[in-house]
Amino acid sequence: MAREPVMNVAELSAFLDEVFPQVRGQMIIEAVGPMRARVRMPVDESRLRPGGTVSGPSMFTLADCAYYVATLAMIGREALTVTTSLTINFLAKPPSADLVCEARILRLGRALSVGEATIWSDGRADGPVAHAVVTYAIPPRPAP
Repeated sequence: MAREPVMNVAELSAFLDEVFPQVRGQMIIEAVGPMRARVRMPVDESRLRPGGTVSGPSMFTLADCAYYVATLAMIGREALTVTTSLTINFLAKPPSADLVCEARILRLGRALSVGEATIWSDGRADGPVAHAVVTYAIPPRPAP
């Protein structure tokens, strides 16, 4: 039986605005579900590199943020949940179009969340443009 999220889209969006205001308007949480989240990055000129493609650092940021959202959806308000590892493979050049990341938790423990984040471009229909493997550290929680 799958565990259900403890935070919904509205709660997660409000929490990000509170603890991570620098992404306000730059990341849109579209959906959360058991062990997963979908986050959209609107693409504008600030996200492009020479040649008109979305930059690698922008895709890295989206993968990191989407996985943070997926983890928080499952564990609740833990702002100090942090990236311990993120390896990204860039698979195709994304055009100047919104990016959508599907983050999926493969293993959620007390101290670590391990999973993947796959990024698609609204401008490409032929598969993902990047794939990341992600590990997040979850801070210890006080005993109830």
